[in-house]
Amino acid sequence: MENQKVWFITGASRGFGLEITKAALIAGDKGVATVRGQINELTEIAADNKNLHVLTLDVANEAATKTAAEAAIEKFGKIDVLVNNAGFGLLSAIEEGTDMEIRKMYDTNVFGLLHVTRAILPYMRARKSGHVINISSVGGLASALGWGLYASTKFALEGITEAMADELKALGIFATVVEPGYFRTNFLDGSSLTRAGNIIDDYAGTVGQMREFATQVSYKQPGDPVKLAAAIIKLAASENPPVHLPLGRDTLAAYRAKTAAMENDIASWETVVVNTDHDDVAI
Repeated sequence: MENQKVWFITGASRGFGLEITKAALIAGDKGVATVRGQINELTEIAADNKNLHVLTLDVANEAATKTAAEAAIEKFGKIDVLVNNAGFGLLSAIEEGTDMEIRKMYDTNVFGLLHVTRAILPYMRARKSGHVINISSVGGLASALGWGLYASTKFALEGITEAMADELKALGIFATVVEPGYFRTNFLDGSSLTRAGNIIDDYAGTVGQMREFATQVSYKQPGDPVKLAAAIIKLAASENPPVHLPLGRDTLAAYRAKTAAMENDIASWETVVVNTDHDDVAI
C-alpha cells in the first residue's frame, strides 16, 4: 500500500500507547510497538498480524533505543510516525519528592524521549519525511498542586517540541506535542503513577486532598482513550499538523483559565513589565 505508514510507538503495553497501536493497525498501517516489561495483549495481536512488531525497550537506556530503531528499519524499511508516549507520573508536593524519585521520572519522561528521538530522526531526515508526536499532558500547559514535578517534565516536552517543529520543518518533518487531559486509562491506579514516599503533614489540606481526588476519579475520567487514538491517526494524516494539540474539554478549560490569569497579571503589572528596558531602547 503506497500510503501505508510505519509507526514507532513507545509505552505501548497499555493506555494511550496500546490504543494508538491498535488504531494504527485498524487504519491499515504497520507499527513497531515498544514495551518496557511484560508484552501481554500486544503479543496476541502480533501473533495474528504481520503488520505489528513488538520490542522490549527501556527508553532510559540510550543504546537500547538505537538498537530498537535499527530493528524497526530492518523490519519495515522506514519510520513515518514516531509517538513518544512512554512515561509515568509522580504525585507529590514539590518539597516531598526525593532526588531519586524525580530523576527516575526525568530519565523516562524527558531524557528517554530524547534518546528515542535522536535514534529515529536520522532515518526521517534521510527520507526528508516524518512526523514526531510527543505525548505531553494538560500538566504541560498548566501545572497544579501535587503535579508540579510531573508537570515540569511535560513543560520540558512543550519547549522541546516547539523548537523541533521549527528545526525540522525545512527538512520535511513535522513535530507536534499532544496535551491530553484526564482520560479513562489506568494512569491513576498505580500502573503509571507513583506517589511520594515522603509525606509531609503540612500539605494534608492541599496535596493530600489531591491524592484523595486522584484515587476517587480513577477510571471515572471524562476522556475516551479510543477517541484520543482516533485523533492521533487524524493528526498523523494531516498535511498541515499543528504544533500543539490539546485533547479534552478539561485541557481546553485549563489552558484558557491560565491564559486569562496571565492576562490579568500583565494588566496589573504592565508598568513594571515594560519599564525594565534600557532608556535608549525605542518604544
